[in-house]
Amino acid sequence: MAGHSQFKNIMHRKGAQDAKKAKLFAKLAREITVAAKSGIPDPKKNPRLRSAITNARHENMPNDRINKALQKATSNEEANNYEEIRYEGIGNGGIFFIIETLTDNRNRTASEIRSIFNKNGGSLGETGTATFNFEKIGKISYRSSSIPKEKYFDFVIEKNALDVFEENNCIISTCPPESFGKFRAELEIEFGEPIKSNLIWQAKNFIDVSLEIEKKVLLLIELLEENDDVQYVYTNINTNYELEE
Repeated sequence: MAGHSQFKNIMHRKGAQDAKKAKLFAKLAREITVAAKSGIPDPKKNPRLRSAITNARHENMPNDRINKALQKATSNEEANNYEEIRYEGIGNGGIFFIIETLTDNRNRTASEIRSIFNKNGGSLGETGTATFNFEKIGKISYRSSSIPKEKYFDFVIEKNALDVFEENNCIISTCPPESFGKFRAELEIEFGEPIKSNLIWQAKNFIDVSLEIEKKVLLLIELLEENDDVQYVYTNINTNYELEE
């Protein structure tokens, strides 16, 4: 019986992992489609699309899924028309939230996000509720083992990077949003394709909270990220705790 129980647990975990990966691939595909529609559907001439494809490859998204997402960009189907909508809110402990979404039904998305906040000790705010405490920047990541570290640091400093640092076996550099495409292209010529690159909202000031509040905030982040329309969630919390699987 113990062996049978262990097998069921393994299958349950695998099923949960597969479902999580399927949801991630759907979000990556949606970003590729929207990025391709936002400009020229050629990654060499569209920095946002190139970043979307890079991020999808980093998550091991199959090429046929990437190509299918690109093809949707030229389709006139109503289901492929997504709006980019940003929501802002406040969670437990006064933590600010920015939520970026891609949706084909703004009323549904707003209702679902508001419900998640209300049920978890937070509140959905108006435009400007949180963005004053964040700045938009470009963020590009390489594996530390894949590039000559000293050369990379010298190069990005020469290119006027905002910051460069090591984190989780990666070297990360940031830049102003208006120079993101050019900065990324120069890095790629010199060091090859990064493992990840995108525009993000970075908090200007991070807040320390109690462990109890931190758990509640991380749960709220997790619930928001589980929503099909949510692409990214940004906060200004300093985290030390990780939710159990």
